[in-house]
Amino acid sequence: MEPDAFSALDGEVLSCLNQGIVMLCRVILKGEGMSDTTPWQVKMFQKTLKKKFRLKHLKRHIEDIQVNGKCLLVTCGDNNGAMNYYLREIGGEWSWADLEDKSIKEMEELLQDKVHKIEVEKLPFEDETFDCIVSIDVHEHLADPVPFTGELWRVARKGGQVVITVPNGDEKKLVTRIKNAVGMTKEKYGHFREGLDIPELKEVMKSANIEPYKESSFSRFFTEMLELSINYLYVMILSKKSKAAVEEGTIAPATKDQLKSVEKTYRMYSFIYPLFWLISRLDVLFFYITGYAVMVSGKKSGE
Repeated sequence: MEPDAFSALDGEVLSCLNQGIVMLCRVILKGEGMSDTTPWQVKMFQKTLKKKFRLKHLKRHIEDIQVNGKCLLVTCGDNNGAMNYYLREIGGEWSWADLEDKSIKEMEELLQDKVHKIEVEKLPFEDETFDCIVSIDVHEHLADPVPFTGELWRVARKGGQVVITVPNGDEKKLVTRIKNAVGMTKEKYGHFREGLDIPELKEVMKSANIEPYKESSFSRFFTEMLELSINYLYVMILSKKSKAAVEEGTIAPATKDQLKSVEKTYRMYSFIYPLFWLISRLDVLFFYITGYAVMVSGKKSGE
């Protein structure tokens, strides 16, 4: 590695340390640092790792959206509306859809907007409706992701942008092997497959006449290990003691009742979150490795 690269790396690590110390001080002095009127979904989002990385990358991928630009976000169960909330701040006129209905009530409560319960075979939108479509963690739930991707193509306008993010499907990656070893298999996440790596995702998009042009990845070793520890605690221990109903494939509290049932543990997690956040920044040491989540942007091409 060149000396300049080492200098840049040292600078980024130092910046992360400074940010971590500031965040820890805020928690100690001011508690969560958010008002009591802040929606619980937003408070939860602010204590996430991987979802905040995803939002950061989505902002880099999504092209400038005009005020009148029509946009669509499609998710699959692991969504209480916070991601929608932050994407709406970017601009554009958004519509929302989810393949599962377990959190739709919570999403509509936060967004004060309709969330469509959809089927993969036919999205409830007219042809060429949207300038920008974002699909978050849907493809890994499907036995055949091509028809769904074709639906994204159908409802996108000519030249419209389609952004798809999924877990990395490389089963040889270390944390993926650790997940399987401790029983956190893809079935625990409600997945049909581990995910798709970037070349596989590009091929799926091309098969639906969506031409990939930009790619990125996030959540490397440290973030993924922290996420695994959080998900393991909830799936293997807390959800089994929960008084609120927890459906198969739920890896974190998705409703207000589920969150309330683990309130004491969540409060403790909130206190140590700055430490988790700081550790996750060590991912910078593995900048040269594809992360455990991948994202590809494409343009709708020919008929």
